[in-house]
Amino acid sequence: MELRLRPGPVRAGGVTLSNHLILAAGILGTTGSSLARVLDAGAGGVVTKSIGPAPCEGHAGPCVIELECGVINAMGLPNPSREFTGELAILAGKPVVVSIFGGSPEEFATVASWFAGLVAGFELNLSCPHAEGYGAALGADPDIVEECTRAVSRYGMPTWVKLTPNVTDITACGRAAERGGADAIVAINTVKAMRISPELRRPVLGHGFGGLSGKAIFPVAVRCVYELYRACRIPIIGCGGIATERDVIEMMMAGASAVEIGTAARDDPAIFSAISSRLYGFGGEDPDSVVGCAHE
Repeated sequence: MELRLRPGPVRAGGVTLSNHLILAAGILGTTGSSLARVLDAGAGGVVTKSIGPAPCEGHAGPCVIELECGVINAMGLPNPSREFTGELAILAGKPVVVSIFGGSPEEFATVASWFAGLVAGFELNLSCPHAEGYGAALGADPDIVEECTRAVSRYGMPTWVKLTPNVTDITACGRAAERGGADAIVAINTVKAMRISPELRRPVLGHGFGGLSGKAIFPVAVRCVYELYRACRIPIIGCGGIATERDVIEMMMAGASAVEIGTAARDDPAIFSAISSRLYGFGGEDPDSVVGCAHE
């Protein structure tokens, strides 16, 4: 790909990143040391695993299915809850965004209170498709999206809202997040999916269904970012199936100010430096001129 971007710090949704590439939630984000390693490996910023109001072990296995086109997971949001704050000491001053979830606006606010002042910002998980009472169970309702966003944005810290694609109109949820005070929208989380074993005559995943990530959902993510860019005024962070510098450029042209990389980083943590080496070059194009240019 001939197009290269001018290197330099990136400001996205109130958070200053060293480049456009962010580690997505749920991948290599279970400890402070693993997040630090990803930053050292070239990520411009990182998002932690999702942290909720109470410790959770997640769903019974199998929890992950490897496919040719991606991965289906049904982890069930396993997390240590408030104890995760102890992982953040080694990341002080770094571009770390904590992913949080809850079953109500009040629970979102409570979890956010534990991390206020310890991280660069919050990412609200209103989009996980396989955790009953959490994630997309709330995020499919624009009114609830607005209420949860407002409950967290009151802390005055950068607030990102990660949206589910498993809705009829994702822009309604994007506008709701904007009304609630979000600084950025993250689009998208995984697509609800499942596989069945013909031999066992039952679902492969222990939970039955899960969320599909990886290359298979990249066109869905591009479409969602494109629609949200038209409907909303706040920055959009593209997520879903990104694995190459060409994918990054395509997402930015659709309207993304930065991108998150998940499944591809799970397979190769060095992907951030590999993409950066091909994406940036001195004398390259101004990144702001690329964002949303497909709409012109």
